[in-house]
Amino acid sequence: MNFRPRHRDDPEINLIPFIDVLLVVLIFLMLSTTYSKFTELELTLPVADAELQRDRPKEIIVAVAADGRYAVNKQTLDDRTMDAVAAALAGAAAAGKDSVVIISADATAPHQSVVTVMEAARRAGLSQITFATQKSTGAKP
Repeated sequence: MNFRPRHRDDPEINLIPFIDVLLVVLIFLMLSTTYSKFTELELTLPVADAELQRDRPKEIIVAVAADGRYAVNKQTLDDRTMDAVAAALAGAAAAGKDSVVIISADATAPHQSVVTVMEAARRAGLSQITFATQKSTGAKP
């Protein structure tokens, strides 16, 4: 009879196949996930609580209508190109490069129209740009 104790090997868990399966599941989830698009978001802009606007000779007010039309210092531009807007901004800059461009865009104006005004201001050499907003109806004074 053999009375010697048997040496039992400890059970061993092999983690490599487990990690492989987890990586495959992770890749599957990454590829099958749908992401929301920014164009599907409904935004209502702009509303802010700010002081009333003051008239200064250094200010150039550019209005952007909801349909993308432009007006520089209350004079409507017939041409909607960037060169026409840049020429109007350069002509309205009484203080030269120290003039401040105030973009007063409709909340539903196309984003490209606002970017066009910003690029036209850059081409005209005007680097100080700000945006006009209105007080929200629920804001406290």
